[in-house]
Amino acid sequence: MELENLSIPATNRFASLYLEQKQPVKDFFHYDIRDSSVFKRRAQDLRERTFNREKLANCIEQYMRKFPSASAVEHSIKKLRNHDSVVVIGGQQAGLLTGPLYTIHKIISIIKLAKEQEKLLNQPVVPVFWIAGEDHDYLEVNHVYVERERQLKKMSYVEGPIQKKMVADITLESENVKKWIHQIFEHLGETTYTKDILKQLDCIVDNSNNMVECFAFIINELFKEYGLLLIDSANPLLRQLETSHFKTIIEHYDTITKAVLAQQELIQKDHFPKAIDISEEALNLFYYDGKERILLEYDRERNGFLGKNTDLYFTKEQLLEICDTMPELLSNNVVTRPLMQEWLFPTLAFIGGPGEIAYWGELKRVFEAFKFHMPPMIPRLNITLLERSIQRDIETLQLSVEEVLKQGTANEKEEYWNTIKEGEYDDIINEMRIYLEEQYKKLSAQTDDGIHPLIEKNLAFHTEQFNFLQRKIYEQIERRHDVVLEKYARIERSLRPNNIPQERVWNVFYFINKYGPDFIPSLMSLTYSFDGTHKLIRI
Repeated sequence: MELENLSIPATNRFASLYLEQKQPVKDFFHYDIRDSSVFKRRAQDLRERTFNREKLANCIEQYMRKFPSASAVEHSIKKLRNHDSVVVIGGQQAGLLTGPLYTIHKIISIIKLAKEQEKLLNQPVVPVFWIAGEDHDYLEVNHVYVERERQLKKMSYVEGPIQKKMVADITLESENVKKWIHQIFEHLGETTYTKDILKQLDCIVDNSNNMVECFAFIINELFKEYGLLLIDSANPLLRQLETSHFKTIIEHYDTITKAVLAQQELIQKDHFPKAIDISEEALNLFYYDGKERILLEYDRERNGFLGKNTDLYFTKEQLLEICDTMPELLSNNVVTRPLMQEWLFPTLAFIGGPGEIAYWGELKRVFEAFKFHMPPMIPRLNITLLERSIQRDIETLQLSVEEVLKQGTANEKEEYWNTIKEGEYDDIINEMRIYLEEQYKKLSAQTDDGIHPLIEKNLAFHTEQFNFLQRKIYEQIERRHDVVLEKYARIERSLRPNNIPQERVWNVFYFINKYGPDFIPSLMSLTYSFDGTHKLIRI
């Protein structure tokens, strides 16, 4: 593998300005990530606070006990217990077969930055991946894309009605899941590695009780040798560690909400869209009834908290009692999850994508309300994997990789099409169309009004026949030049599918199935720089 750094803009303006540490976005965060001493400063800030590292390590250790371990994982748990330890952390929803590639990129970012800073700071830095098991957006995690008949097809795993159930509570019918996985691999194609991969995935499914466990098993298998620690945000033991912090959120809900709204107002003055949808009465916590996560809001008339669009009602005292007795019924939303992370983990850096950068920018005043600084928000590595066959196609067509990554191949393909579509056919058909329209006009002028609808209907029929003839001619030209046209399409499917980055569509098992179990170690062996550039990796 070879790595090349390219200059590719982020997918939104806010994130692009943040990467460059430009105003006004720079002021929406506490740390300047381009400052060479940023992590040293953050580590010093963390020394002035206290964290229950022992209980946190115990919680993670117990959670990970069900997964095959490695000495590197055990060493990371031991390091976390150290009173001077810090973490590099990031999170994602638990997608089937790990979901899109950006999840893998985020994990690589976490591990690489932790290793880099441990060496530079000369203190324990632990990589932690926070699985959003409390999330309820099932349709976002239940599918992968595969290539079929020269197109990318979405293949979803369908369960029964699940409402807004937490993903951690969605049990898997193991035989159905294995059948779905085998169907995915039929489209990926049989290689010398396929049989062993499927055997391993079947075993993982058989040992997983729900979607989150299945995800965690796979991630652990791919990255355990690098000491990655995993924790499910819906884990009951973690909920117990969150109890006192849930109480703080309930007691100070209005402070949190006002802080978000004030920061949003400041950001909107610079014409950025809101990233967080929040009401003025938001508690920023969900209540979970076992079937659905229900967002809670303050009701001034009753001086209590209502479930949004439900009859659910709690007094503040009742919610505080739930914190003590059943904290697993409460969960964070997009506002309080970063805050909860800050309370629990000595966070040296948070690894996030473009969307996360945008909504974290709206939380600065929330952190300040609790006398915290937001951790340095480090953009995850943006990676595109370039296969040799695609590289050859790009060279054959004399395209620029950078331009393909920015905008795909549509413009170049259209230019090529215009050179081959043999314009004389269009000219002849257009002449015939114009002549016929003129003749119909003459006929219409010489007939009664009652016959005009029939004339119009006949003209429409002939027009459609001309269109049909033109389509058939184009199809013939396409068949004649299929080899070149398909090169354009294949490049786009690989690098800019559906006109969005590769990492948002392709799944890592396409590459593992094709290149074998050394694919992840090969990615991990590369040297990455967190400089905001796009990482093009030639396989």
